[in-house]
Amino acid sequence: MDDHSCVLVPSVFGDLGVVWTRGETAGGARVRRILLPNERPPTRCVVQVPFSDAGSSLPPAIASLSERLQRFLAGGVVEFGRGHLELLALDACSAFQRRVLLAEYGIPRGWVSTYGRVAKHIGCPGGARAVGNALARNPFPIIIPCHRAVRADGCQHRYNIVPKTPTEKCTTQTTR
Repeated sequence: MDDHSCVLVPSVFGDLGVVWTRGETAGGARVRRILLPNERPPTRCVVQVPFSDAGSSLPPAIASLSERLQRFLAGGVVEFGRGHLELLALDACSAFQRRVLLAEYGIPRGWVSTYGRVAKHIGCPGGARAVGNALARNPFPIIIPCHRAVRADGCQHRYNIVPKTPTEKCTTQTTR
């Protein structure tokens, strides 16, 4: 059985949790899940090790990722490159979800696509709803952002950090 470790990363939105297993890669760690501040049950109830208290016990790759996540949530422009993608335990996802997540990761920052286009791109035409469901269960939000895929009408479902409000409007980004 995997030996899971966790760390809390404080942010202006609340605590973010990073769950990883040790020793699965040459770098010594694989991210199994990222828990957003609005997770249920609350992230603080699931993850008990504050980032500031973890100190040197964190593998360097996890410490670096945690710092980048913290900067991102503080409003910094942070790119999550291929090296960060390789930290993710994508093998824990189904083959379909893995294809969806990798396609979503491939959408450049500032661009959006539709669930239907992502489905077609991964060889599943007519699978827009399945793509949406796979993204709704994304275990690696922020690194693989879910909001780059939208409905066919251009509107976005916001189910992660920012709560849905009556003033929410359709995205104005260019659809790809």
